[in-house]
Amino acid sequence: MRIGLFTDTYPPFINGVSTSVYMLKKALEKKGHQVFVVTMNTESFHYGYDENNTVIRIPGLPIGIYDYRVSTVYPLKAMNIIRKWKLDVIHSHTEFSVGTFARFISRQFNIPLVHTYHTLYEDYIYYITKGYFDKPSKKIVEYLTQFYCDKTANELIVPTKKIYDLFKEKYNVDKNIYVIPTGIEIDRFYEENIDPKSVDEVRKKIGISKKSFNIVFVGRLAKEKNIDLLLSAQEIINARDKNVNLIIIGDGPDMDEYKKTAKKLKIDSNVFFVGKVPWEEIPKYYRVADVFATASTSETQGLTVIEAMAASVAPICIDDESFRNTVIDGLNGRIFKTKEEYVGIIFELSNDKKELSNLQKQARLNAEVHSSKYYGERVADVYLHAIEHKKYDNFGVIGKLVGKMKDRENKKNKEKNNNESEKEKKDETSRRKPKDLFK
Repeated sequence: MRIGLFTDTYPPFINGVSTSVYMLKKALEKKGHQVFVVTMNTESFHYGYDENNTVIRIPGLPIGIYDYRVSTVYPLKAMNIIRKWKLDVIHSHTEFSVGTFARFISRQFNIPLVHTYHTLYEDYIYYITKGYFDKPSKKIVEYLTQFYCDKTANELIVPTKKIYDLFKEKYNVDKNIYVIPTGIEIDRFYEENIDPKSVDEVRKKIGISKKSFNIVFVGRLAKEKNIDLLLSAQEIINARDKNVNLIIIGDGPDMDEYKKTAKKLKIDSNVFFVGKVPWEEIPKYYRVADVFATASTSETQGLTVIEAMAASVAPICIDDESFRNTVIDGLNGRIFKTKEEYVGIIFELSNDKKELSNLQKQARLNAEVHSSKYYGERVADVYLHAIEHKKYDNFGVIGKLVGKMKDRENKKNKEKNNNESEKEKKDETSRRKPKDLFK
């Protein structure tokens, strides 16, 4: 298939959506698909096209929320290039800006549109309203999200049941909704793939000891992440045990406020604000931790939890649907409802090395189901469904003829993929020893 991924954020800009799209592109390409990307230029108001990596970057203006940019200007030269790509399917990863461009291209060139909903926008309204007109603003966001996901997309993907329930019960979306957790390159977080010396260097850089018990948080430093709970809990923890550290990795609008809070609570000697860390270096920062902690209820999935698990770091998460399908309390991590429960878990695990080790081992094992390989395979199945069920009735006689031609081509591609899969299975069977066939 020839697939177009449309996203507001993409490397070198790093956040959850950017990582998700990048991982998906690589996973799809490994399966033999041709993948193209349309994204925002997050560094300047200029158009750019990387022909080697087939990435178009359209100009965008900063909106004052982190480093995000938006655009309502879509260059004609970008449209001409996209037309030449001859896409079979478009997969949008944002409701606005580049997402609007995806919707326009889908209609203009009669290409089926698949959409993944990544962000709970209602939790971010206050960055724009500053506390004013929150209710009407949330209604507007709800309407726009519902319109985009229900009226314009052929198929809808969500990362968790939490978001599935949101669309079915609150937004009343009447269409197929596929629950597909985002995949990551889990092997880059494996302990054996990380140089121990580099981990020692990180410890030295942060200023922590091998003997200390270290809690790590990775994410944006902002109100919706509920970092205040972790800091207030740290005050209780350090009043009893000075050997427990909280390492906070990331940047955001509230960093200075959190630093002031740590100083006010007199825990600044046990709380380390690392700031931004390059994407390629993140794995070794996880390796300095014993547990990963998050009190955020604004996640759609929480990729950092999966990253921590892959790095053999036990996750401790607040009781939220975004984490329940990933973290099983007492098996591969712990779930807490209150600050007091969180504090109790920290004391329990810092004093019970055997229990901590069991959680860490199981976390590593369970992380494997979130590999980018399986993610890519499941998403590709949705693409095929979108292509096969695309309606051409609204595009006149020519549209219907084009539709019939595409249907024939898609049928041939599907038969070809099935034949290749059967051949792979036969080849795999022939390579196995006779005794293995009876296992």
